[in-house]
Amino acid sequence: MARLFRWLSGRELPARFDLRRCDWQLLDDARFGRAEAPGLSLVESGGIGANDWLALLSGERTRARACLLGVDDPRERARLLRLGFGEVVDCDISLPELDARLRRVAERDAMVPRVQRVGSLTLDLLCRDGLVAGRRLGLHPREFALLWRLAESPGTPVAPLRLLADVWHLSFRPETNSLAVHVSRLRAKLRLAGLDGLVETAPGGAYRLVVPPARSVPLAPVRAGGLALDAYLLLGEEQTEAEQDQLA
Repeated sequence: MARLFRWLSGRELPARFDLRRCDWQLLDDARFGRAEAPGLSLVESGGIGANDWLALLSGERTRARACLLGVDDPRERARLLRLGFGEVVDCDISLPELDARLRRVAERDAMVPRVQRVGSLTLDLLCRDGLVAGRRLGLHPREFALLWRLAESPGTPVAPLRLLADVWHLSFRPETNSLAVHVSRLRAKLRLAGLDGLVETAPGGAYRLVVPPARSVPLAPVRAGGLALDAYLLLGEEQTEAEQDQLA
């Protein structure tokens, strides 16, 4: 299976980071904000703008499939790894080491995760149910499968025929309204858990999972290599540590 990557920076891909020399294939798109886009993202610190950073932080899987280049501060690398990025490396990494690290990221990405998280909602594949604040939603198998499929690409509309194929294993649209009924029941259970509006109807009858906005943290910028990460790019769980770093 081909290993795919995209280069995200304002400059051309340097030869010392060109994974094509290690049998990777370079993609010519920049859909790093979409979880279903194929391949890994090789992101140069200081090479993308604030909107692109927001796209990188938009989902857990998006971060897990990204490698940040050029982060020389060890404490900053550790912090970014805790934020969920697949890899964070300095400017001096060799191409063979970069290749080895990204192969491990690709292997992890190919594995089916046990859990998926969207905001306060946790989907557990083992118990096949959703949890909010530790309490189960009581999802039926098809309701869980439907929600799991939407969570694989949060924010992206999924067409009814695609949901019928992935959840019901059907290649055609039946005359029954089973999909609409299951969506209605799923929404009712989400509403009771305080997640009203999580499943949204998009134009054309598609459905999508609404991505909750990232928490805003009023802190001064933190630097990752040559790039200043504005305060609103910090996740809430990093607030205390960032405050301590500023006082150090």
